[in-house]
Amino acid sequence: MHDDDSPSPARRRAAALAAAAAALIAAAAGWLAWETTSGADGPDAKAPRRGVPTASAPATAASTAGAVPTAAAPLAGKVVVIDPGHNPGNFTHTREIATQVDIGTNRKECDTTGTATDAGYTEAEFTLDVSHRLRTLLQKQGATVTFTHDADRPYGPCIDERARIGNKAAADAVVSVHADGSAAGNRGFHVILPALVKGGGADTAAIVGPSRTLGGHIAARFAAATGSAPSNYVGDGTGLDVRKDLGGLNLSTVPKVFVECGNMRDPKDAALLTDAAWRQKAARGIAEGISTYLRG
Repeated sequence: MHDDDSPSPARRRAAALAAAAAALIAAAAGWLAWETTSGADGPDAKAPRRGVPTASAPATAASTAGAVPTAAAPLAGKVVVIDPGHNPGNFTHTREIATQVDIGTNRKECDTTGTATDAGYTEAEFTLDVSHRLRTLLQKQGATVTFTHDADRPYGPCIDERARIGNKAAADAVVSVHADGSAAGNRGFHVILPALVKGGGADTAAIVGPSRTLGGHIAARFAAATGSAPSNYVGDGTGLDVRKDLGGLNLSTVPKVFVECGNMRDPKDAALLTDAAWRQKAARGIAEGISTYLRG
């Protein structure tokens, strides 16, 4: 080693050029790797193409703060509240769920037991199953998902509290999962939308429009995913129904709809609702409708 460890001017210039070249090569490699991974949307979305160099560097706050959701997580940053209709515990708490609560326009029962098929498969069991499947699908797309309940409380929550949960979460969308209890022969699904309501603690003016858009997307995707037809007894064949008597909609300040997936009291619909493969299709249809709405 020389007595003077400082390099000569010529060596400094050569070292600087070499460092600059190395930086450009690393940047190009990183860009190629990003192009490869961000453009894929299948199972191998994170695998680089063969022969394409990759580069890795530790993520920093500056590099991730302005990150745009990739194709693998199109719902990153979105909040969805899923409201499983009823609660299995409601059957043993009939007095509590009969308590009247304010729904803005009048008063109504805290909750109900829901319906069931002739064989005893309950709506509460159905809604939890579909909701779990729906949560998984949405989380895979990067959404933050919250439940109003997960059968983790004795009964309820009451319909007014269900609305407050979605409001407090500042949800981008709230979907209440149900199945109907109409007469045999009445078949198909429908999506319930909030009516224009203003009175007491209810004011749906700001959510009527976006809720209709959300409901339209869900109805279209649900039909495509399940093969089910829109209701033949509600909505005049549109699969959409507007109501002003549901506290869960009246008290919501964020876009919200109810999905009646079918009629549990009809044998043909009941055969679908009790089939796990069909329930997965139902969850997929709802998830695709939500995703289409949230992605604009």
